[in-house]
Formats: sequence, structure tokens, C-alpha cells
Amino acid sequence: MKQKIDKIFFIIGLFMLVSEVWKQYSLTYIVNGGVYDWWYFPFQLCSIPMYLLLCLAPVQSNKIRSIIYTFLMNYSLLSGLFVFFNTNGMFYSYLPLTIHSFLWHFLLIGLGIAAGISGQADYSTSGFLKSCLIYICGCLAAIGLNIACHSYGIINMFYISPYYTMNQPVFNLVSQFLGNTAGILCYIGAIITGSLLLHKCWSVILKKYPCQ
Repeated sequence: MKQKIDKIFFIIGLFMLVSEVWKQYSLTYIVNGGVYDWWYFPFQLCSIPMYLLLCLAPVQSNKIRSIIYTFLMNYSLLSGLFVFFNTNGMFYSYLPLTIHSFLWHFLLIGLGIAAGISGQADYSTSGFLKSCLIYICGCLAAIGLNIACHSYGIINMFYISPYYTMNQPVFNLVSQFLGNTAGILCYIGAIITGSLLLHKCWSVILKKYPCQ
């Protein structure tokens, strides 16, 4: 059963990859007249599940797969849910891209729920901390990309670029009063806290309704 779930998730990862390639092509050649827009480089929090799902096939370690599922049920579910509180960035001048954006985030919600009830995630506190490592590594990689690619165009992966003031609601106020670094750190802390709350919810739910 576990191998079947892994295979289904891997296939979904392939589908996400193909759709992402189509998105990048459409943005570059249909929307932007052949000019690549670094703002849409596929390395936001909402993009990470695609890469993780593609890792399920080659990864042989059950512990690593468990961390991936834990990340999906916490961080991916959170990113899928909270984008609908501010949908401004989901609309494009090319309608198919808007549809793709909404479907992508609905898929993230579905993946998060499926990972949570799969029985393959680690529902312990230790499991949550291990999933945080993926997020922290993602943040570090995002900062590296933001710095390395800054000269090529506007790029703000994970919305934590040191070159741009934090523009996420609420946290932009923190940046305004306490500085951009404080706004970025509060934003990262809020994502970790939100994921922790989801993790606790999963623990409570699965104690009452254990995975078969």
C-alpha cells in the first residue's frame, strides 16, 4: 500500500513538473514577449512539493520519505490554504495561467490532506522538527537565489529577498516599523508556527481516528 501511495504521489509530481514547464513557457512567450520574468522562477514555498514528490521514487530511505510526507501535511497544506486569504498574485492576463494557479493550490491542499491520512508521515514533535529542516533549507536556498540572480531581474523567492521590503500583509507593517529583517524573520516564524499548529491538529485527529 505504501509503495502504491508513493507511486501515485510521484506521478502527481511529474504532472506538476509538466504543468510548471508549460507555465514558464506561457509566461515567457505568451505574456512577456520572449523575455523571462525571474519573479516567476519556480522556487516558492508552493513549488517545493513538486520537487519533493519527484524525490519519492529515487529515495530508498523510509525515514526521508516520512519527512517528506510530514512536510506535505504541514507546510504544503498551510501554503495551499493561506494563499486564498490574499489571491492577488494568482491572477494573470492570460486566463489559462490563472486557472493553473488556482488548480495548483487546490492540489496542494489535497496533497497535504492525503499525506496526513496516508499513515506515512511522522506525527511526533521530532517529526515536525525534521520537516522544519526542509523549510529552513528552502529559505536558505531562496536567499541564495535572490542574491545570485538579483542582477538578472526582480526575483523574490519565498518573499524573503534582502533587496525588497517585505510585502506580505501584516508583515509589511512589521518591516515598516522594525525594519525589513524583522519583517522577514517574523514571516518565517509565522509559517513555522502555522505549520506547528497544523501538526498538532493532525496529532489530535489521528489519535481519535488512527490511520488503518
